[in-house]
Amino acid sequence: MFSSVLVVCVGNICRSPVGERLLARLCPDIQVASAGIHALTGHAADETAARIAAADGLSLDGHVARQFTAELAAPFDLILVMEEGHRREIHRMAPHLVGRTLLMTHWSGKAPVPDPFRKSDEFHRQVFSILKQASHSWASKLGGAAHAKNA
Repeated sequence: MFSSVLVVCVGNICRSPVGERLLARLCPDIQVASAGIHALTGHAADETAARIAAADGLSLDGHVARQFTAELAAPFDLILVMEEGHRREIHRMAPHLVGRTLLMTHWSGKAPVPDPFRKSDEFHRQVFSILKQASHSWASKLGGAAHAKNA
């Protein structure tokens, strides 16, 4: 059983904060956090990502981007990435963590989650939809399925 999940993207301002908050909403008994492999450290969530999330009742308030490091990731049972390139970068930075690193979309098609940074609202909505579906799939595997109906 997993008790902690780290969601990882590049800048930690669009995809991973949304994935983090979606999973946390669906799996309230699991510690969920996020980081970026090239984080815009200290930045809040992207304004467009936050607006699209808020339209679905999901708040990204209080998010502060942080850099992925082997030390940060070590305590997490599961690391979810948006693209295979992120998994390769984690393998390069922390080879001992690759065995617990999977795609966010592992249970929902295994396609990469495209980066919406500086893209249109519609593109952000599409990415949000992908992340929401992936989060529901993970929630069903992580024991949050009962909560998935309410999110």
